[in-house]
Amino acid sequence: MSGHSKWHNIQRRKGKQDAERGQLFTKLSRDIYLAAKEGGGNPDTNFRLKTAIEKAKQSNVPADNIARTIAKATGTLEGVTYEEVMYEGYGPNGVAVMMDIVTDNRNRSAADIRHIFSKRGGNLGESGCVAWMFDKIGMITLAKEDVALDTDDMMMQALEAGAADMRETDEEFILVTEPDEFAQVRDEIEQQGLRIQDSELTYEPKTTVALAADDADVVLDLIDALEEHDDVQNVYANLEVAES
Repeated sequence: MSGHSKWHNIQRRKGKQDAERGQLFTKLSRDIYLAAKEGGGNPDTNFRLKTAIEKAKQSNVPADNIARTIAKATGTLEGVTYEEVMYEGYGPNGVAVMMDIVTDNRNRSAADIRHIFSKRGGNLGESGCVAWMFDKIGMITLAKEDVALDTDDMMMQALEAGAADMRETDEEFILVTEPDEFAQVRDEIEQQGLRIQDSELTYEPKTTVALAADDADVVLDLIDALEEHDDVQNVYANLEVAES
């Protein structure tokens, strides 16, 4: 069983750090919009939509907002059209950075993100320039306090459900899946009666760039600036802050 990798402390989901409630609602609503647009408005048959709705409810997004967003995405209510794109680039000190972008104006978003990179010593690159440095994986997190199983039994349950690996922290079990197996494993874990704390498809760097705190700060400043942009949903980086 592999240990919990340090990169997880660097990857930041912008939604969890938004200071403004309205900005958080907007981000979660865009997740719902894209999920419904891609797979239809029924969460019973659209796993991505089901997950997006659950996350929105956890953040107290009103049910009316959720229903209205689904209606816009499925064409039963007029509204702005969003698309999902991935931007890639290099931050200071050679750190690879990827961003999930949800936008109604790709040209505006590209110009804004390019400006953020250049202002902070980075460069926005072409599609594919750093994606090869990351693996797309599913992560399903269970709080140990919610699971009446020891590590060995939890590992057995995870493998039986189809997980590729399991990681462990002091407080959590983290199941790792192949992207195509993510929904199936999540459903199987729920059917086993286990409570899922969080689940997501994410990107994990194959290798990391270890930087001392001072050098890492300039990269973290770039990540913070990207996360503050309304169109940025998630930021992934292969940064590792070296222990002093």
